[in-house]
Amino acid sequence: MKKMMILAMMMVMTISANAMSYNAAKNEALFLSDKMAYELNLTPAQYEAVYEINLDYLMSLNGRSDVNGIWWDRRNTDLKYVLTAWQYERYVGMNYFYRPVAWKSGKFTFNVYSHYKKGHFYNDRPKVYVTYKGGNSHKHDRFYADRHVAKPEKPNVHHSTPKMHDKPAMHNTKPAANSNKPTREIAKNTTNTNRSGSGHFGRR
Repeated sequence: MKKMMILAMMMVMTISANAMSYNAAKNEALFLSDKMAYELNLTPAQYEAVYEINLDYLMSLNGRSDVNGIWWDRRNTDLKYVLTAWQYERYVGMNYFYRPVAWKSGKFTFNVYSHYKKGHFYNDRPKVYVTYKGGNSHKHDRFYADRHVAKPEKPNVHHSTPKMHDKPAMHNTKPAANSNKPTREIAKNTTNTNRSGSGHFGRR
């Protein structure tokens, strides 16, 4: 009996050691969602929902089996409700978004850092960054299906994925000389803690 109790306590301790803390999950969800907003041309409402979905997924991770487990499937289902068909197709084709977490050497690693330098952001924080504590994905399986999320009416020009050594692009206000390509505004990098009035969505 005593051995069983000790074994149970060891299992709980192992799960606790592997589980991601709320603050860690919050920061990783913000970084991942910011890059998804940049590459998938998310609307502000989509950005908020994607942050919530990513946070729920990251908070569900307790070990290796959870990385591509039931909550990864739930994340994809929720994102399918939130994204347009063309956004979801593009999302699935980007492995660092589709499978954002890996388990290596007994810990979680994040694939998005193979494409984006840590600490660089393109958008302001979503409003729910402060208020959302997780749990929408646990309420019922149609939470995001029944929630109205404003989506772009048609595909926009996709941003290209920056290389690791590239700095995030600044706002482009003038067309390049002898260029036939349409001018488009690129979200600028925001690295300060205030982050107000910047990025795709500006001050909210």
